[in-house]
Amino acid sequence: MKQRTHRPIGLAIIGAGRVGLIRGRLATKHPSVQWIGIAELDADKGKHVGEDIGADFVTTDYKELLRRPEVTAAIIATDENEHVGPILAAVERRLDLMIEKPLATDLGESERVLQAIRQSGVDAVVGYTQRFRRRFLVAKEKVRTGQLGEVTLVTSRAFMNRLVAIATYERTAHPELLSPMVVSGTHSLDVAMWLMEGKTAAEVYARSVDKVLGPGLRGIDGTFGIISMTDGTIYSLGCTWALPKVWPGSVYSLEIGIVGTQGVLTIDDTHRDLVLASETPQPAGYTPDATRQVDFLTSYPPGDVAVGDFWGPMREETNAWYTRIALGQQTPHATAAEAHNRLMLTKAMDLSAARKCAIPLPITQRDLTS
Repeated sequence: MKQRTHRPIGLAIIGAGRVGLIRGRLATKHPSVQWIGIAELDADKGKHVGEDIGADFVTTDYKELLRRPEVTAAIIATDENEHVGPILAAVERRLDLMIEKPLATDLGESERVLQAIRQSGVDAVVGYTQRFRRRFLVAKEKVRTGQLGEVTLVTSRAFMNRLVAIATYERTAHPELLSPMVVSGTHSLDVAMWLMEGKTAAEVYARSVDKVLGPGLRGIDGTFGIISMTDGTIYSLGCTWALPKVWPGSVYSLEIGIVGTQGVLTIDDTHRDLVLASETPQPAGYTPDATRQVDFLTSYPPGDVAVGDFWGPMREETNAWYTRIALGQQTPHATAAEAHNRLMLTKAMDLSAARKCAIPLPITQRDLTS
């Protein structure tokens, strides 16, 4: 039997919010993770999460954490607007990286981060968690092995209640950087682009609506559009995160259709196959400041707590990353280049909707400011 090389992991978690806590708890159960440090600006939150997962070191300064000699890998789980500094500091130390999407909310900064990652040669993956949902992995295999022939037409539709949108817009001073496509639609877009097996986008045409979230929050309700590929393939997509708070989906309801020259594949990820209606308010999923008594179970994208533990695609994704580092195995994680591409495409959709015209691809930050 071939001897496997095993690398122990010294893990830095930067950002101790919901995702940092989930990934940290999973780290405590992975045999390769030998040391855990946390950096969190909110000292009380950092202390609480540190005690929860038995962290070896807790600080409010990510630079202090990344200087620790024990650190060999880092998870960047800060707010979307705060990714760039920690990523560049971790790249400078040549750490293996798991980055919550996006690389940055500014397209120019995203390009700068991508170039730094490429030049350093570090292994950086980005948290497009839905790739680890089993139905999408199975769909990927069917497309990859030619079961549909040549893919010619793709469609996706993502529906969300407005809880995430309100929370997102309320905590940012720059709502113009955090549209439904950039924050949430990017997940369905990534799955569809990943399933399309390497097709290149050539042009986008989109429209947006702002009737609900625009007044007061300066936000966008939803965006729908068409992306044309260089080979003639058409991708029709849309995302709205302005559905009423009582919409039963904890977060995401997604439908995807893929048509090829020799077959068709439809994916229903709306979670309407497992519906709970109860007189007791439901705590599951993402439900801040809202009482919901009907729920599409399993519709919280990261997964669910059951029998005292956390299960679902984020568990699969996180454990696969720890194993990727420890054993050098290939995994379905999104690369930094793919993450930059997804940000570029979502920004292009927002630009097309704002200018009410088709936009040639790719675009750069200069196109957004000219």
